[in-house]
Amino acid sequence: MTELPWRFPRRIYLFFFVIYTAAVFNSCAGMAATGQEYYSLGMAYYDLGKYDEAEKWLNRARMADRTMVASEYNLGRIAFETKRYQEAAKHFESVLKKDPENVLALKAAAYTRIKTGELDLAEKHYNKLLTLVPDSSDDGYNYALVLFAMERYEDAEAVLAGYPFALLDNNETILLYARSQKEQNKVEAIDSYANWLEVNSDPNVRYEYAQLLEKHELYARALEEYRTCLSALTQTSELKRSDVQYAIAVLLLIADSESDQGVLELETAIKQGYDNIKAVEELKNNEKISETNREKLASIINEMRQSAEPAAEAAELPPEWPGLDFPPEQDLETYPESRSESSGD
Repeated sequence: MTELPWRFPRRIYLFFFVIYTAAVFNSCAGMAATGQEYYSLGMAYYDLGKYDEAEKWLNRARMADRTMVASEYNLGRIAFETKRYQEAAKHFESVLKKDPENVLALKAAAYTRIKTGELDLAEKHYNKLLTLVPDSSDDGYNYALVLFAMERYEDAEAVLAGYPFALLDNNETILLYARSQKEQNKVEAIDSYANWLEVNSDPNVRYEYAQLLEKHELYARALEEYRTCLSALTQTSELKRSDVQYAIAVLLLIADSESDQGVLELETAIKQGYDNIKAVEELKNNEKISETNREKLASIINEMRQSAEPAAEAAELPPEWPGLDFPPEQDLETYPESRSESSGD
């Protein structure tokens, strides 16, 4: 037989398979199809992205013992793909009731519970998962991410420490490790951030790093990082230029209290849009700042308040009433009648 010079794409094969199988089922209504046949048809529809049809056949396949677990799992996948996360989680956890050590179902259930915001359930699934596949750095990272979100920073760090190779070359793992250490106020976080920044560039992370350096009184390095962060900002950056400029001002006011450079940086931040009067008031009360600069801060606060008053007054004005354009020569009481006459009513 002559071999064809081309092949049908997989989706074409699936399409003809679905048409043929559905036709057979419809024409042989008296013949009972097996669970495996229902499952095959459901998965063919799944691969075609026809989730409604896939669910119909997989629900039938779920009734058969042989295809029960696989059908339940794939019904969960469909629910997840269509953003029905609670339903998806129930399907995956139903699989776990029948097969508690099903690794695929544990991964799916854990990740889906992150989507539903039920971190305690996600943590439970990941904890069990890692007893079954302890070498999975991806699952370890996700587990640590859940622990971090639960503010269990020490536990998150401990989990990540179990994957030394990931801490050498996986950027996401390194950054989460650094943040877990930072939240515990560990000085080791400085090196972890530095390792991440050696091969990555993100103003938000550099800003975190600068804050950490400042907290540990490494002022010269912190100032350098703030400056680098400032130069890397663009118009689309989430981090505000005025906030970084304010951080520079605070650092200089404390680290170099006798100089007026911090005051000048603060004035620049305000020109750029910094308007948190409460933060500046708290800064003025910081005893690490020289008396001279605290007096200058008091003056700046008064100027900020004066600038804020017109904006506050404008915000309190009632909105204009649409359609009520009263002529200045008319009285409010007579206006409705004159308006009616002018409109021909």
